[in-house]
Order: sequence, then structure tokens, then C-alpha cells
Amino acid sequence: MSQTTRPRSRALCLLVSALLLGSTACTGASTTDAQPPSGTSTPQVTGPLCAALPTGTEPGNPAFLAGQPVDQALRWIPTLTTFEAAVRTSGVLADLPAGTGVTILAPSDDAFAAKFSEDNWDDLMARHTDQLRTLLKAHLITGAHPIDELVTAGAATTLDGATVTLTRTGPTARLGDRADAVCADYQATNARIHIINAVLGPLPTTATDTDHRAH
Repeated sequence: MSQTTRPRSRALCLLVSALLLGSTACTGASTTDAQPPSGTSTPQVTGPLCAALPTGTEPGNPAFLAGQPVDQALRWIPTLTTFEAAVRTSGVLADLPAGTGVTILAPSDDAFAAKFSEDNWDDLMARHTDQLRTLLKAHLITGAHPIDELVTAGAATTLDGATVTLTRTGPTARLGDRADAVCADYQATNARIHIINAVLGPLPTTATDTDHRAH
């Protein structure tokens, strides 16, 4: 196509697009990934931390995450960078029974910073994968369970075989005497993600340094 015909083609394309009011543009531009899928309702997340996390059409908003595989959804939640890296490094999601959903009790970055020193966490990630996987299993429950369902049941068994009790506290839940759900009910493909404010499970023996990370 010559340069003299390109302006005419573009003008015709713009005119047709305007007349059709919403038909696909001739340029073929795609919609933003942050938009929720058409025809779906927006998942409702609850808890005091939710207001600080992406909403509306921002990248990582709850509606967008609902259509993502769980490992990808974790990457979009800005306060779960430590947990997401541990899940990815350990490969712990592969330990779930095939074809089942998962509920993730995901400690925030602040929760990990309060529990582990930087040196100990780096050592755990780099050299003690078995202990890391055991720690992470204390935060996984088979089946995709909303927070209300967990509270109604009163207890849940994590992938490491431990029992976590759950009681209602305001809009979310208290997990035993260890943690609170601070933004519950993120959805992902066949999964629920509840952000919590403390690390569950037994502390790995490599994590004995009390010089915790500043955050």
C-alpha cells in the first residue's frame, strides 16, 4: 500500500467504527487485561486490608483474578510477593490431589517479615526446600472454600494434616489464636485465596534468628 492511500484507509476505518458504535475497530486493538470478563459478577473481597489492594479496573483487581490460574493470581496481589515466591520455588501446589480445588491461607509480606530474619528466609528458600514445603502446606486446604463456609464448619484440615479452627471476627475470621483473615475471598480458577496477617504452622529449625526483617 502506498503512503497516499494509507490516510484514506484510516479515515474510512474510523468512520465505519463510529457508525457501528462498539463494533471491533479496524486496527484490531485488544481490550485491557485488567477488565473483568463480560457477563460475570465482581467477586466480593472482605477485610480491613482490601481497601489498600487493587480495585475497579486496576491490574490485580478481584474480577480479573477470578479468571486466572491460582499461581498466576498470586503474582498479581501486591502484598503476597514473599508467599508467591515461596510457592513458585517449592512447587508445593503439585502436591495437591489431581483435579481438586485449593484454598490458600496466604500470609502477607508483613507477616513473613515479622516471623523470619532476612538471612534465615533466604537460607530456607535456597537450601531447605523440604522444610519450606512443609511450612507452605500449613497454609493450603483441599477444595475451594469461601471464608463463610470455613467459619460455618468451624475447622479445616490443612495439607500438612493439622487442624485450623476458624471463628467469626467482624467481616472475616480468626484462625485459631495465630492469625486473622485481613482480605478474604479472592477467587482464582478453582481456588480461593484468603490473605492472613501471620504465618501458620511450625517454625522451621533453620529460622531461629530473632533479627527480623524490617518492612
